[in-house]
Amino acid sequence: MLKRSLAAAVFAVALNGAAFADEHMDQQVAGLAQAWDHAQFVTTARDGRLAEFTRLDAQADALVRAYPAAAEPLVWQAIILSSEAGVEGGLGALGKVTRARDILVRAERLNPNALGDGSIYTSLGSLYAQVPGFPIGFGNRDRARDYLQRALRANPNGIEPNYFMADFMVRQNDFAGARSYLERAERAPARPGREAADAGRRRDVAALLSQVNAHGAR
Repeated sequence: MLKRSLAAAVFAVALNGAAFADEHMDQQVAGLAQAWDHAQFVTTARDGRLAEFTRLDAQADALVRAYPAAAEPLVWQAIILSSEAGVEGGLGALGKVTRARDILVRAERLNPNALGDGSIYTSLGSLYAQVPGFPIGFGNRDRARDYLQRALRANPNGIEPNYFMADFMVRQNDFAGARSYLERAERAPARPGREAADAGRRRDVAALLSQVNAHGAR
């Protein structure tokens, strides 16, 4: 009886320890997300943004090493790398976005539903849509569409998958199709704790909708 009680107690401690570790990781992931929001949507100077992304890249790498079996830190590591590449530009950026893609594929294998909002598929779709195709890069519009459709199935009302699907359609000159996704992005619910990201992405949505409207007016 004593052995059973002791085993139960050890199991309970293990569960509590795992729950605490998960909570601690979630807090750190949320901190990364909010810091990325600031760098992406609030900081305007190129050098300042690059410095913030470089710092966040190091933080994300440390978090990935601390939680090697978790997909969430990997997703944010990939997002930060992609953003850093976007600020840097040039051929050097191609290595970063290729690494970001590989990290996202690894995260998908661990947990395709990580973060619960289709982030893996939104990020993969936007990379395949924006990176140049062969022989320069890995860009592929069929893969982009497939990943973005998966993101929308996971998060049909989210601002991110709807915005990036609209952006993809504009790149394909499908302005009518883009409009419907932009209208859904405009109606997307707010994300608690992500106010800076919501405000910044809504500016992106408005700018892309203006482009769509201007094209339709011609």
